[in-house]
Amino acid sequence: MEIQFANAAPAPQEVTDALQGQNLSGLIVQPTGNNSVIIRYASEEDAVNQGVLKALTEKYPDSKQLSLDFTNSSVSGELKSKSLWAIFFAVVGIMAYIAWAFRKVSRPVQSWKYGAGAVIALIHDILITVGVFSVLGHFKGIEVGIPFIAALLTILGFSVHDTIVVYDRTRENLMRSGSKEQFPDIVNRSLNETLVRSINTSLTVILTLLAIYIFGGESIQDFSLALLVGVSFGTYSSIFVASALLVTSYKLQLSNK
Repeated sequence: MEIQFANAAPAPQEVTDALQGQNLSGLIVQPTGNNSVIIRYASEEDAVNQGVLKALTEKYPDSKQLSLDFTNSSVSGELKSKSLWAIFFAVVGIMAYIAWAFRKVSRPVQSWKYGAGAVIALIHDILITVGVFSVLGHFKGIEVGIPFIAALLTILGFSVHDTIVVYDRTRENLMRSGSKEQFPDIVNRSLNETLVRSINTSLTVILTLLAIYIFGGESIQDFSLALLVGVSFGTYSSIFVASALLVTSYKLQLSNK
């Protein structure tokens, strides 16, 4: 619902306080231009809409309703379907590219396993971010939308970038050492050589996202929160999941021989 005021629009918190008695689920108040605010809440019952409008006009007699729009289940279903396909194609593309990029180090671990390890780490990051927002949605009424999907795709890109740093150092060390050093030792050395760089890179991003989350306003708060969760766990998974999967697959190969 978009409401316009004759003079300057009140602060979002004032509008929220005026609607406290309406028991609205997932209430979000966002100021716009032209002395107006957009009010979002989870209901399409006409009685609820009339109650919202009445509560606002009683407190702000100079206010008027400009528009009232609904997002129904079919729109939500289309958003979910397109989002899943976007994530799927992004993951497949990342896996194929990594397998191609590491084709020169197909021993002792096949190049496609580098891509598989990176993708499993990505799935780990996405699942944790979705899980955190599921909990927040249940207890805090946070809803997901296009900004959240954009955050998930951004997390995919950042997390795989961090993983590639470790994998690329592993490739360099493999090509230098040949067969002189055991594969788990090479991966461990590569991790140690890139650990500080990975943490420092992630910390600069996390500090920036914290600033956006705290000072960026309500409209991008959920977006920055999703990135914060994804980047934090993406750093963890690049170090402790993606590289460990390479060593695990190598040991499985040895045990099967």
